[in-house]
Amino acid sequence: MSRERLYIFDTTLRDGAQTQGVDFSVEDKRQIALALDALGIDYVEGGWPGANPTDTAFFAARPPLKSARFTAFGMTKRSGRSAANDPALAPVLDAKCDAVCLVGKTWDFQVDVALEIPREENIDNIARSMEAITARAREPLFDAEHFFDGYKANADYALACLRAAAEGGARWLVLCDTNGGTLPEDVYRIVSEVKAKLPGAALGIHAHDDTGQAVAVSLAAIRAGARQVQGTLNGLGERCGNANLCTLLPNLMLKGPYASQFETGLSQGQLANLTHLSRLLDEILNRAPDRHAPYVGPSAFAHKGGLHSSAVMKDPKTYEHVPPELVGNARKILVSDQAGRSNVLARLAESGIDLDAKDERVSRLLDEVKRREFLGYSYDGAEASFELLARRALGQVPDYFQVESFRVIVERQRNARGEFVTVSEGVVRLNVAGESLHNVGTGNGPVNALDAALRKDLGKYSAILADLKLADYKVRILTSGTEAVTRVMVESIDGKGNRWSTVGVSENIVDASFEALTDSITYKLFKDGAPV
Repeated sequence: MSRERLYIFDTTLRDGAQTQGVDFSVEDKRQIALALDALGIDYVEGGWPGANPTDTAFFAARPPLKSARFTAFGMTKRSGRSAANDPALAPVLDAKCDAVCLVGKTWDFQVDVALEIPREENIDNIARSMEAITARAREPLFDAEHFFDGYKANADYALACLRAAAEGGARWLVLCDTNGGTLPEDVYRIVSEVKAKLPGAALGIHAHDDTGQAVAVSLAAIRAGARQVQGTLNGLGERCGNANLCTLLPNLMLKGPYASQFETGLSQGQLANLTHLSRLLDEILNRAPDRHAPYVGPSAFAHKGGLHSSAVMKDPKTYEHVPPELVGNARKILVSDQAGRSNVLARLAESGIDLDAKDERVSRLLDEVKRREFLGYSYDGAEASFELLARRALGQVPDYFQVESFRVIVERQRNARGEFVTVSEGVVRLNVAGESLHNVGTGNGPVNALDAALRKDLGKYSAILADLKLADYKVRILTSGTEAVTRVMVESIDGKGNRWSTVGVSENIVDASFEALTDSITYKLFKDGAPV
């Protein structure tokens, strides 16, 4: 039985750029576009040429995509101008691209209030704009803005806008749930009706996630007849984001009836790169991955409870709906005060430590983990600290360096301009291979100053640690009062893209931070095979 083709349209570089706190550079866009092309995405929307310097520069030197259709985004022509003489549309039409997607209003309310033009004039603007794209030998796509709200208010007018786009040459009519408020059942009904009234039209769906259902809305539209689906990596987008392709793609390719009825441009081998691409985007944005994201999150296949872990070890299907390797992820058996012997054994095996299940050291290690977690440690999010704890118990971790003392000074003083500023200075005394080192570092706060001092000079290990960076730092107060116990979690990353987390606990936040920092450095040295 042949399967119908679904086309994937990625809007990360435009919709995603509207995310609060996201600001892509030209090089960021190039790197992401090439990665999307390698994944097998059909359309990569690069942005809006002419709207800002970054997008204009990006299209001026278009990325060398091998299979994806490089797409420019813009708006239908303004009233009172021809498509050829519209200064906002001209850069889009002139862009070095394969396809052009123009957004136009299909809700009569928006035409009346926002555009303030006659409704028929809006319909004509849509048609003329599609004709202008066709004349440039580019593939035309029409993004029907506020379509579902418009259809509910005035179905005849919303459909008239679609017909005008189709008659103007639009290859795809993309139905956009612009404010993200339409529920899946309504989307299914409306798309079904549009498909019946426009049987020859190729429909797409562009869902926003304001009700947390953008993926469900997209699937509903596909069931109703849409054959193009738009979304972004990691669900980036304005407000609550867009349909998350990192969730949508595995659902389409691995779950029935979608996997049996449809095919995408991705192979199974390409799908296995999905987790890598999700993490690549987070790295470019300098933010930690969403641990609990479906399919691609670091905790998507993590098992903590002892009974669950034991069952997973016997048959992964018990608690995993798909094998993690299909999307490039990996199973994690966590160790915590909820853990049993199977958790410890599985976590040791992941770290390359082979112990017999009856080895008494397994029980001792489990007891030690539970004792330390009672004190405030948490190892289900600090895998590196757990591995060090286990290997130290087995005598496998060398003493690369010894900390003889450390202190940190926070001083409020006036700068050269007479302004009060806070200065943090850290001092660390170390012994590295018999060599005494006295390091001083300054930083943005006491922890940053200590980190700078600790890594300023570690003798023969300095070169190995040159690519080590602090990616994330979290503090949790475990008990109340001025004597509160503090837990610090540090996430580190190196030049190879490896990430690991370490933990420290103390009544003193500086002590807890220093413990996590030294564990991170020790783990890096151990994993890189640093000589003693």
